[in-house]
Amino acid sequence: MHLLSILELSLAEDGPDLTTEGVFGPGDRLQAIIVAKEQTIIAGLPVIPLVMDLCAAHPEELSYTWQSLAKEGEEVAKGSIVARISGPARQVLRAERVILNFVSHLCGIANLTRRYAEKLEGTGVRLLDTRKTMPGLRYPDKYAVLCGGGHNHRRNLAEMLMLKDNHIDAAGSMTKAVELLRGRYNPCPPIEVECRNLDEISEAVACRVDRIMLDNMTPDMLPEALEMIPSFIETEISGGVSLDTIRAYATVSTVRKPDFISVGRITHSAVTADLSMRIAKESL
Repeated sequence: MHLLSILELSLAEDGPDLTTEGVFGPGDRLQAIIVAKEQTIIAGLPVIPLVMDLCAAHPEELSYTWQSLAKEGEEVAKGSIVARISGPARQVLRAERVILNFVSHLCGIANLTRRYAEKLEGTGVRLLDTRKTMPGLRYPDKYAVLCGGGHNHRRNLAEMLMLKDNHIDAAGSMTKAVELLRGRYNPCPPIEVECRNLDEISEAVACRVDRIMLDNMTPDMLPEALEMIPSFIETEISGGVSLDTIRAYATVSTVRKPDFISVGRITHSAVTADLSMRIAKESL
């Protein structure tokens, strides 16, 4: 639902394609290929038929065909043809930029995710995304993270309850905030608490929450912080993690490794992959 809405908005932004309608007649058809202009992880090709359907001005335009030539999550070489589309010229060309914008964006997220995930190989620590996604693109962005080898944190505010300082201050204490949540919801979703110091970790452990986020803690604090947390409570390191530092965070303690490391930049700072669509007149 969210994806279809944003696709419809994207096409509405373009308005009518007067250039294509002036050059091509209703009966003209085209073949198109989507080409990777750089080595890239593939993510988002299933958006193609969604956009093509939305661009169908008449029932006969649903006669288009498309074929994926690469698997989602597969790494392809520069110059690879990743998809083919055949259909009415007006429909294909109207869909071109919207398809490329979405697929290139999602491939970019998958690429950056893969680079971070590779840094964690052999550690047993899982890479998480965050909710720092493009507005309206939460689910596609998180899908691209999966294609790149990462894992999803909560996709919305109901899947996991996260207590931050504002909630705790309003409740009066972390303990009281946890009690309020468990009293309000039955069954109660998993509870995660952001902790910035050792005292907060002690209180979170006493509350037996489901996950403790070690938020922006310095590397010298993390070993003691991790070792305070029993194995039945998940741990997540977050804040300021880069490609250069993520492996050091994953291996910071010899006693207890973190379960997760979350990185917002895999979605909010990924560089769009370079893809293009090449058009040829369809043979009769």
